Formats: sequence, structure tokens, C-alpha cells
Amino acid sequence: MRLISIQVPEAYLRGLEELVEKGLYPNRSEAIRYAIRDLLKKELWRDTGLRRI
Repeated sequence: MRLISIQVPEAYLRGLEELVEKGLYPNRSEAIRYAIRDLLKKELWRDTGLRRI
């Protein structure tokens, strides 16, 4: 995996922390990976038939 740095609004960070605290994700990075995967599935894989990345 590659490391990237991003800036997010404080509200997004609080939301990520809440998801982790509730046990829905083991950590913020994993929650972000799931969100990116779901976005790619929606925008690329399903709509255009592109192969998985």
C-alpha cells in the first residue's frame, strides 16, 4: 500500500473517530479505505464496467 496525506474538515475527522469508537472499523485508515473503495465501485466499476484496480 502507498501512503497519502490528506486534509479533511474537522467534522469529517470527528465522524471517522465516532465510527472507530463504535467498533465499525478498526481504525480511521480502514474506514477511509472502505469509503474510497465504495466510491470507486460506484463511479468506475459499476457505471463504466472497468476492471478492478
